[in-house]
Amino acid sequence: MRLTRADPAKWQTHASWQPLLSAFWQSQAGLSLQSFLNQRIAEGAKIFPPEPMRALWHTPLTQVRVVLLGQDPYHGEGQAEGLSFSVPEGVAVPPSLRNIFKELHADLGLQPPMSGSLLPWAKQGVLLLNACLTVEDGQAASHAGQGWELLTDAIIRKVAEQPQPVVFLLWGAHAQAKRPIIEAAQTGEKLLLLANHPSPLSALRGTTPFIGCRHFSASHSWLASQGVDFKWDLEN
Repeated sequence: MRLTRADPAKWQTHASWQPLLSAFWQSQAGLSLQSFLNQRIAEGAKIFPPEPMRALWHTPLTQVRVVLLGQDPYHGEGQAEGLSFSVPEGVAVPPSLRNIFKELHADLGLQPPMSGSLLPWAKQGVLLLNACLTVEDGQAASHAGQGWELLTDAIIRKVAEQPQPVVFLLWGAHAQAKRPIIEAAQTGEKLLLLANHPSPLSALRGTTPFIGCRHFSASHSWLASQGVDFKWDLEN
């Protein structure tokens, strides 16, 4: 499955995101991004995922409890499903996601699920957002700098402005670069948790390694202290 046409009007998104999305797609940046995507499709590029805005369909703005920021979609055939770090059922679990499941088990005792799909998290209020929402086959970060970051920065800013308590999980330098946006826009109680990226290349490195960060229990406890009933279970 791949993107066959850049037509934002046909991409499913929750109504709570529509004012922000409408403003972007009508802007010069939004129009340029659509033009770029359709041009690459016309040139034969394989673009993933088929539903770039899927995270905004399953997680309404007012129901966001956690923001988990990724960089860009997986660039292998059949891997990306529009949710950061997530892969469809039946697809082999990528190394970064295996480390996420490893930390989830070590921290909360939750057994790794059979599937690599994080859709249950999205439905429970985890906004699984990549900074760039499309990618070309076999070419990591191939759509970086084409306009997606303007939209996703606006989404991050909008979440930070909401009155409800929200945890931002900033794993890796790319996600942590969004910290000033969050802090400048912050309204109400927000918790920012920083660690290295869960990739095997960095998960055990640095002063804040991902393995052992205990962000799952920390976010659960903090949300509970704010009166929010939230669980990291991945059972459907």
